[in-house]
Amino acid sequence: MDTEAQPTERDRSSRPSGSETTSESAGPEDRSRFALAARVGSWVPGGRITLILLVCLVFLLLLSAFVARPFQIPSGSMEPGLRIGDRVLVNKLAYRFGAVPQRGDIVVFDGTGYFGHADYVKRVVGVGGDRVVCCDREGRLQVNGRPVDESGFLHPGDSPSAVPFDVVVPHGTLFVLGDHRSDSSDSRDHLGSPGGGMIPVDDVIGRADWIVWPFGHATRLHRPDAYARVPDAGGAGAHG
Repeated sequence: MDTEAQPTERDRSSRPSGSETTSESAGPEDRSRFALAARVGSWVPGGRITLILLVCLVFLLLLSAFVARPFQIPSGSMEPGLRIGDRVLVNKLAYRFGAVPQRGDIVVFDGTGYFGHADYVKRVVGVGGDRVVCCDREGRLQVNGRPVDESGFLHPGDSPSAVPFDVVVPHGTLFVLGDHRSDSSDSRDHLGSPGGGMIPVDDVIGRADWIVWPFGHATRLHRPDAYARVPDAGGAGAHG
């Protein structure tokens, strides 16, 4: 009997494996999406870490220039709400696209030529056309003939103003006061200066929206309700 093993035909339906596997077509090597970053990083001293830091720096500069800017409170003129050393986040888009400052807003502005060569933070008390008077028979500030209850934010023990005044705010400007009236150099102190103590709206950097540091004092800054019932200027712009 012929016992020699007969060769069997390979199953052509099965695909070869291992070393027998062949590639039908060798496509180009996929390029990593980080290839460009890696290449740029190789040109920068410090490599990718330096590149990441530079990107973050550019992002922060753009953010500060166009969107929001940190501001450190330099004095006690806005106490008790804002304390010396507090960091607030100034919203630079608050008064863009047609929006304007409102009574009660806390604003940061460039005081060059009006208050001094620095940035200042104060509360808006009067806007263009308003008549602001201090004080009525009960010692309250009046805006357009309506008394304003400032007890919710005025520094304890302070009166609305120790200096009487009666002003009409020119259009395009603001009348601003500090919440700590006895320790604030504001529009009252510059009534005889160029501009009459008024701040041009164009010099407003933005609205202080948040206290971000220290963390224990962090909070959102809201516009107080004290000015909600103040009427528009209308016919209140003339001295009575």
